[in-house]
Amino acid sequence: MTEIEIIRSRRRTVAIEIKNDLRVIVRAPLCMSDEEIKKFIAEKSGWIEKHLNKIHARKQTAEKPLSNAEIHALADAALQDIPKRVKYYAEKMSLSVGRITIRNQKTRWGSCSSKGNLNFNCLLMLCPEKVRDYVVVHELCHMYEMNHSRAFWTRVENIMPDYRSCRKWLKDNGGSLIDRMISS
Repeated sequence: MTEIEIIRSRRRTVAIEIKNDLRVIVRAPLCMSDEEIKKFIAEKSGWIEKHLNKIHARKQTAEKPLSNAEIHALADAALQDIPKRVKYYAEKMSLSVGRITIRNQKTRWGSCSSKGNLNFNCLLMLCPEKVRDYVVVHELCHMYEMNHSRAFWTRVENIMPDYRSCRKWLKDNGGSLIDRMISS
């Protein structure tokens, strides 16, 4: 199996992170013993191997990296598209939004600050329109719920009943889009 990096911090739970470069990181609470961490890793070894294989396979079939000009063009297109979507859904949800920023992020599709500022990944322009709508709705729902609780997902579903198919699309296809950014 791959070498695993363990990072201890003041967190409460243990989590596994698999990076695009195939590094495996286990984040664990300070108080968790080495034995407990080893047991957790052993229990999750199948999951780790499955995801390492998926990333490896995705890299084998990856499209060409995006050039800086292509990334700038995507960002320009996103500046025209995303704010319109935000405006539409924010009005529908009776929300007032702060600043909207388009970035070429390597790990997130969007984010929402506690001040109501929204960030979106320019790579969303390579996604179907419905997926862009989902990411906008997802981030707007964080203005009510700054977590991924049941209440959060209920809000998302109230606005976009078929959000699960968009989430699945991102899960199945998003990594290959982000790979094109990382390689550039």
